[in-house]
Amino acid sequence: MEVLNNIPVDLEPDKVLKFMHMRGGNHQIEKIVQELVGVARSIAKPKAVYKVSYVDERDGDTVTIDGVRFTSHVLRVNLDRIERVFPYIATCGAELEEVAIPSGDVMKSYCFDAIKRMILRSATTYLSNRLMEYYALSKMSHMNPGSLDSWPITQQKELFSLFGDVEELIGVRLTKSCVMFPLKSVSGIYFPTEISFESCQLCQREKCIGRRAPYDPQLARKYRGDKISM
Repeated sequence: MEVLNNIPVDLEPDKVLKFMHMRGGNHQIEKIVQELVGVARSIAKPKAVYKVSYVDERDGDTVTIDGVRFTSHVLRVNLDRIERVFPYIATCGAELEEVAIPSGDVMKSYCFDAIKRMILRSATTYLSNRLMEYYALSKMSHMNPGSLDSWPITQQKELFSLFGDVEELIGVRLTKSCVMFPLKSVSGIYFPTEISFESCQLCQREKCIGRRAPYDPQLARKYRGDKISM
């Protein structure tokens, strides 16, 4: 298991505005973003933890990794011929949650939320690049609990159990409803693959801010007979 706590953050006002699709000379928003970027730069400490794990067993709609059983047909299918996987948890960092944004300031809240999403993306990009380079992987895909009904968010408990005290490691805790805090955190399993896979390819929800790939009806048909709910 390895903890990454010196993740660089590439945060510039113009990049934030581009990320928000708000490049167009809105000086009020530009001023807000510039102010919040300054705040975030001074305290942001994105973190990630990952481990090298191995698939112990596959049975029906379940796959057992390091002795922990996960129930997801899509995950089981994706890991059919894979032995080594990389469970992970990444976060923008608890430090950003301590920044007080006035509850009535909708625009400032929206801008700071975008900044936290960008910082989380920096953490996951840094992590994936490290895995690709260190373990000489030519291509990787990943799945996240809750991204599809086929792998419900309640399976966060099993994923967290692979790491022990995650809050002690990187400051992320799991609520009773299996939501991570800080909210801008993500957990999942990276796995080597020859064909890229994104859970988004099986999801028909069009208006999703986190969409990483278009819906693929052909791929969905491949899985549809295998108990996928979308």
